[in-house]
Amino acid sequence: MQQYNTIKTKYPDALLLFRVGDFYETFGEDAVKAAKILGIILTHRNNGGDKTELAGFPHHSLNTYLPKLVKAGQRVAICDQLEDPKQTKTIVKRGVTELVTPGVALNDDILQAKTNNFLASVHFGNKRLGVSFLDISTGEFLTAQGSEEQIDKLLQNFAPNELLVSKAYKKDFSEVFGDRFHTFFMEDWVFQEDFALETLTRHFKTKTLKGFGIDHLQQGIVASGVVLHYLSETRHSQLQHIGRLSRIAEEDHIWMDRFTIRNLELYQSSNSNAITLLDIIDKTRSPMGGRLLKRWLALPLQHVEKIRQRHQVVSYLVGHEPVLEKLQHSMKQMGDLERLISKVATGKINPKEVIYLKNSLEAIVPLKQLVLQTDDGALQALGNQLEDCGALRAKIKEMINEEAPVNPLKGKTIADGYSEELDELRELAFSGKDYLDKMLQRETERTGISSLKIASNNVFGYYIEVRNTHKDKVPEEWIRKQTLVSAERYITEELKEYEAKILGAEERIQILEQQLFAQLIVWMQEYIAPVQQNAQQIAQLDCLCGFAQLAQENQYVQPVMNDATVIDIRQGRHPVIEKQLPPGESYVANDLLLDREQQQIIMITGPNMSGKSALLRQTALIVLLAQMGSFVPATSANIGYVDKIFTRVGASDNISMGESTFMVEMNETAAILNNLSERSLVLLDEIGRGTSTYDGISIAWAISEYLHEHPSRAKTLFATHYHELNEMSATFERIKNYNVSVKELKDKVLFLRKLTPGGSAHSFGIHVAKMAGMPQQVIQKSQKILKKLEKSHSSEELTDKLQSVQNDLQLSFFNLDDPLLEQIKEEILDLDINTLTPVEALMKLNEIKRLLGKKKKASS
Repeated sequence: MQQYNTIKTKYPDALLLFRVGDFYETFGEDAVKAAKILGIILTHRNNGGDKTELAGFPHHSLNTYLPKLVKAGQRVAICDQLEDPKQTKTIVKRGVTELVTPGVALNDDILQAKTNNFLASVHFGNKRLGVSFLDISTGEFLTAQGSEEQIDKLLQNFAPNELLVSKAYKKDFSEVFGDRFHTFFMEDWVFQEDFALETLTRHFKTKTLKGFGIDHLQQGIVASGVVLHYLSETRHSQLQHIGRLSRIAEEDHIWMDRFTIRNLELYQSSNSNAITLLDIIDKTRSPMGGRLLKRWLALPLQHVEKIRQRHQVVSYLVGHEPVLEKLQHSMKQMGDLERLISKVATGKINPKEVIYLKNSLEAIVPLKQLVLQTDDGALQALGNQLEDCGALRAKIKEMINEEAPVNPLKGKTIADGYSEELDELRELAFSGKDYLDKMLQRETERTGISSLKIASNNVFGYYIEVRNTHKDKVPEEWIRKQTLVSAERYITEELKEYEAKILGAEERIQILEQQLFAQLIVWMQEYIAPVQQNAQQIAQLDCLCGFAQLAQENQYVQPVMNDATVIDIRQGRHPVIEKQLPPGESYVANDLLLDREQQQIIMITGPNMSGKSALLRQTALIVLLAQMGSFVPATSANIGYVDKIFTRVGASDNISMGESTFMVEMNETAAILNNLSERSLVLLDEIGRGTSTYDGISIAWAISEYLHEHPSRAKTLFATHYHELNEMSATFERIKNYNVSVKELKDKVLFLRKLTPGGSAHSFGIHVAKMAGMPQQVIQKSQKILKKLEKSHSSEELTDKLQSVQNDLQLSFFNLDDPLLEQIKEEILDLDINTLTPVEALMKLNEIKRLLGKKKKASS
């Protein structure tokens, strides 16, 4: 217990698995936690005089229980016996050999094949934050820095399993990011730039970080240094597979805030059984491809040329189905190259996995040939990057037995014919049966005893058994070992020598096999970089093949990408909803045109359930798919690339954070209005409905006007209940009205889900309530109230008032016959805004304020 307590004090915040004989034991609080998480029995023991809680499991079940502990968010320190108990007379030496945490795991039972297992860290700099992501199981290492909003968005995209933060910023972190992440707080001294720089340059064996293009990211460097330092803290020192640190270049990708990612349900949904976009588009066959597809979805491209290259490959594959099928078949044969080679680097690979790695590399050979035979330049470029790793495959083939076991101690690892010494030892150990048969035959003839038997047991080893009837024929040189009721057992010198030889051979075989296997792993480490490169190329090819299959199965078309600012989609469909329709029902496709000259803002009115929200979302998803490199669900699409997508959909409550629905809505909308750009796509759904009708209409009107007058002229789709907003198109020339058409039959409503020009006259809320099965008397009462309200508050009155406010704002300033106001008016009209600097503008404003101040004094 003293030994246990000493080790436990070094790892106070980890659950310590303490190896005792054939068991891993936990004590005290750890035992209480482990018993609860694992469902194992909690007992007590009087260790060291105190009553101590105890819970344990057999050591060979580690792979069953460890994943459960880690998935429950525990950091687990594995404490093993560091020497053979037979070799020592005192207490066995023990020590922590590995610390497994939610973000640092190489165990296949903890990892998910198509998902990265990121360890991340966030560093709070003076003005900006740094962030870093590292997946030890694949060797990917990424960094970025930016505002709180940018870092929040990256954390949402990369969904780290563990997040490192300085203890000094515990409060700041929870204020900005909440408690969505599994965090571990570290000492503040680790978050120093010089320490981080030294950690990184020592690991990469470089003088500076210029070669990685990140030397200007001070906060990013600190965050990256912290992640690497944490790996050494968790006893992971073999990290050759982490060969580079890449910057996440925000400017190359579409910017989406976290609300947009959530609203569009790209890869997670608030509803537990909802289908996400990723579920629909993921046709990848390899784990590497599955992980890369998530990255592409999180970071769609802005670079038109790169997007076109992806489209070109997909287009070729769509047109050449046999090539597509062969490529996908080859990729299905492959294991997880990235994670297998990482296991080589960390020395955690087993013989069976080495064979798996060889077979995966062998599957690349026909795939490379096939790709190089195509006449598509972009595909050939991918093929040229593939390394066939011939020497590595040959070495494994020569050295490892094709049927190698998982555990090197449990069977034949090294192939026959590789080591002479090993072959001789095997001959000795495993051809023993023939030798014993010969000896038995010889001794039977010599002694004349017909019923001789040679066998072995654990106590005496090998022995010769003689029935009592033949006892008198036993030669003198045999030594009696054991007497049974009807027989006696003897040993001979020859048997003893032979036994020593066999036992020695078995032990020597194990040692030799382990030595040779360890040498192979060291030798294989030379191939980390080429295998990683193969994994990256295969992942890209897999994603593009997946896009081709998606296009074939769902009739997607190749979008035309350009630098213009027009979005013109013909017969667009929602990729997720169209796959969930009942059999026989087809999705109602719609045309949509947005530009910055004529049709910048589209006001879409129409009742609930008519498909307004689906239309908004499908527009964003089509643009996203196009900029990821995929084909899109439409008959044609002409897309000027987008740099930011903002959505504000419905009322996503944030009451848990202590904010009302309406406050959340206004916060999110303000964030949009403050970050507009010329290439932004803005989708607003039911803005303002979280407050009273008049408040809501006023806010929605003012937001629409702001978007129209803003110099960016951001393309906007605004779905609304407020039909009063249809009046805006009379005043603002780039606002156009559309409605989602509905057919009224007597007292029923048919939703046609077709977008048609013009506003919609009224809502159909009561009809929807009726369809939902609302009691009859509620329906009748609401119809009566509606008629009354329509009489007293005609919407024309409201619109007239809004119009007059509009004119009022424009006239109020200059409708007085005042010479001073005339003078100010002249000054303002003479200003050339295009050449005015911000400082000059402030000075001019100050001058006007002074003139007005004088007037005020004079009048008082």
